[in-house]
Amino acid sequence: MDVKSLSSNWKKLQASLKGPTVSKEKKDTQPQNGLKRKRVEMVTEKTASRPRKFSKVKSMIDSNGAKSMGEEGHRSLGTTEQPAPEITEKKQAREGKVNEGLNETAEIGKYVAMDCEMVGVGPDPDKESALARVSIVNWNGDQVYDSFVRPKEKVTDWRTHVSGIAPKHMLEARSFEEVQKDVAHILEDTVLVGHSIRNDLEALMLSHPKRDIRDTSKYPPYRKIAGGSSPRLKLLASELLGLKIQEGAHSSVEDARATMLLFRRDKEGFEKEHAKKWPVRVTTVVTEEEQMVKTKKKRKPKKKSRKR
Repeated sequence: MDVKSLSSNWKKLQASLKGPTVSKEKKDTQPQNGLKRKRVEMVTEKTASRPRKFSKVKSMIDSNGAKSMGEEGHRSLGTTEQPAPEITEKKQAREGKVNEGLNETAEIGKYVAMDCEMVGVGPDPDKESALARVSIVNWNGDQVYDSFVRPKEKVTDWRTHVSGIAPKHMLEARSFEEVQKDVAHILEDTVLVGHSIRNDLEALMLSHPKRDIRDTSKYPPYRKIAGGSSPRLKLLASELLGLKIQEGAHSSVEDARATMLLFRRDKEGFEKEHAKKWPVRVTTVVTEEEQMVKTKKKRKPKKKSRKR
């Protein structure tokens, strides 16, 4: 068929078909584009207002490792969920400060653990020692007392690499008499826990009832670990508690806490061994009536026998 012979009606129909097709495409594409833009704007607005919790955590992991991740994770809970100031203050009060003396916020309780640090004195500092620091903790490990002590003798070996004591600590150290008085008051009516505690008591020139002493260096199951001899506190803490102590200079507070943890771990065994040497005291309560009867019996005169 010749194109020229196409009727005008056909041309109009063809034109009308092309028109709606173009307009339909525009109609379909415009809402889609509008919908996409609206969705993008919504997502952007939502993400912009969302707090960035995980970005900080990731940065802390990369820089400081897993420990920092836990700390940052706690902080990311929000400012309203931060630990209360009073809780932090109580924790610091329980832990105590170096050379604080008596910690008035910590309760003494029935059980206390004590540890001391010594320095070398005299012409033979390897054999002669003097008290330089005393630390006491309670059942929970809270610091009850901590003080540097001024030795009366001339210090010839500070033993800093072991004792952690240096001449600078003596600037605010307390006198021996003051520390002795404070410690004696704390130990009154308590069960004293320690490792080779006799040495510490001798350095303080104090005594304590043997019935009220629990020495981790003399506990038979612990001595087996050291082949029958007195075990080192560092060994016991590592083997039984999984704690690393005395890596460098010693801390009498840290050692006292480790000693208390050992006692708490095997308290039942300690008490059984202790009862073998010091049985439980049995006391009888006498009522007033029984006491009066005994008194009358004592006062009752004896009958005189007649002579025949």
